[in-house]
Amino acid sequence: MRILIVEDDPVLSDGLVRSLKSADYAVDSAIDGSEADHILSAGSYDLVILDLGLPRLDGYEVLRRLRRRGSKTPVLILTALDSLEDRVKGLDLGADDYLTKPFDLPELEARVRALIRRGQSGGGSLLSHGALTLDTAGRRALLAGEPLELSARDAIHLRFPTRKTLERFAACSTTAELMAQVSSSREVSTLMPRVTRDGRYLIPGDSGYEDASEEES
Repeated sequence: MRILIVEDDPVLSDGLVRSLKSADYAVDSAIDGSEADHILSAGSYDLVILDLGLPRLDGYEVLRRLRRRGSKTPVLILTALDSLEDRVKGLDLGADDYLTKPFDLPELEARVRALIRRGQSGGGSLLSHGALTLDTAGRRALLAGEPLELSARDAIHLRFPTRKTLERFAACSTTAELMAQVSSSREVSTLMPRVTRDGRYLIPGDSGYEDASEEES
């Protein structure tokens, strides 16, 4: 599996390269956006780890150009920019995940594994429950066959729905009811999945983080 790390901090870049190589990945690196754009236009990777505050060409533009070329390579944004607006912009441009600095290395490694699995399986962006179907990558939804348009803020919440959230949304019988439910759930939309030090995978829930392993049991 080939990973490209695009990071202008040489210390952080070197640490990521060494860590991922020790996990048996083939890793290349780029120190600025222009170099990354050139590398990505000439070759293919199983994952790109992309900083946003890059010299010469920022990470947003690198991502924009990558998607314009039709590439479906999974992209993990790794950045110090932690506002909701930054996350919305990155995900809207085609990023598959967003992790802010500082971060725990085990969490980064878990996200790397998940994104590579998702890329190998062809995406997996469709979620269905009852009459509700969510396309988390395309920011679209169908309720009883009726297409709905989701705002960027709504889509952030719907990228990582819990089973309880899906059940509540699927119980809606009209578009208005669904959008009211989405709106009432926005307070957790700024939360992203986390991996604890003891290996538990936590996902955003209605009152904070929920243990995904408990939902599956």
